[in-house]
Amino acid sequence: MVATGTLVTLLIAGLASLFMAWAIGAGSSGSTPFAPAVGANAISVMRAGFVVGLLGLAGAFLQGANVTEAVGTELVVGAPLTPTAAIVGLLTAAVLVAIGVFAGYPIATAFTVTGAVVGAGLALGRGPAWAKYGEIATLWLLVPFVGGGIAFATARLLRDDRVPERVAVPVLAALVGVLLANIEFVLLGPGTSGRGIAAAAVRLVVGETAGGELVLVGKLLATLAFALLVAGLLYADIRRDEAAGQRHFLLALGGLVAFSAGGSQVGLALGPLLPLLGPETVAVPLPALLFVGGLGLLVGSWTGAPRMIKALAQDYSSLGPRRSIAALIPSFAIAQSAVFFGVPVSFNEIIVSAIIGSGYAAGGAGVSGRKMVYTVLAWIGSLGLAAGVSYAGYLAVAAVL
Repeated sequence: MVATGTLVTLLIAGLASLFMAWAIGAGSSGSTPFAPAVGANAISVMRAGFVVGLLGLAGAFLQGANVTEAVGTELVVGAPLTPTAAIVGLLTAAVLVAIGVFAGYPIATAFTVTGAVVGAGLALGRGPAWAKYGEIATLWLLVPFVGGGIAFATARLLRDDRVPERVAVPVLAALVGVLLANIEFVLLGPGTSGRGIAAAAVRLVVGETAGGELVLVGKLLATLAFALLVAGLLYADIRRDEAAGQRHFLLALGGLVAFSAGGSQVGLALGPLLPLLGPETVAVPLPALLFVGGLGLLVGSWTGAPRMIKALAQDYSSLGPRRSIAALIPSFAIAQSAVFFGVPVSFNEIIVSAIIGSGYAAGGAGVSGRKMVYTVLAWIGSLGLAAGVSYAGYLAVAAVL
């Protein structure tokens, strides 16, 4: 029998987590995936907010486990967070992200949540997880250079008159197909483990007991076939109508990034809850928890995302279809890498870096340097501010209690 006080504490922590999910849906995961498509006039702001909410829910349910477990159990060492520390960390992060949403500046959600959880954990007396911090810092530092660099190179390729778009765009679609064939989905794997489309197709043909070499060769062939199928479909679409085919590819990329955002960002809202849920309190299956968190993202996307979509689509760079495609391809790849390794990552950082990289491919056209400086300062400040406020907030609450 769970004590009434414990249930009240869990209820407060759950509400704080849902508030965090709403703030993330309204800001990071709800605004960034379709911002380039909106900037290219491929989809309206309101329709983008609606679609990204549904795709974010699907991504949260199918891919949210890795990042959720990392945020919940790997940011501090020694012992799990207490309910009070989890509440302080979640509320600190949610309030800061919500302020960014209403102020029109994209606060880096992963920076904020990571700082808040670490701050509360250290104030609680837990130890720093230096190895995990190294992984996180490496990814965060690489994102602007890798994402921006790939976006720059892709945009230059699409602008090169020597390479026809009816060839370049399907080739890029084939590369996306390679990634899509190998990202893991929970529903395709045995039990609670994930499996990619290519791996699932091979196991369906050769069986679960087949040898490793046979499976590897089969995965390579299945990946190649899937990539060629994606490229062939887009090539046929572009031959019928080049502008329409390009727009369809752009919208498909936005959908993939929105799905990836759900799989990554839901962990930032749910992770601190994991240590509080178990046989000794209230045992909640992780898939059910992910679905509820995905609903929080969906509501945030539908109610608060349009403001941030407009900010990203119009304030950072004057985007056309080519530069939007160039921005979304590395965004999808980086997001899925973060989901696979269980590293919290900021979608604002990913998308903004890619938008800027693709913008500089056109000589920096439309890139707002002033906005860039403010955004980088907001990213850095959100990490330190969240850690400091959460640390002091927990000490204050603990002193009162």
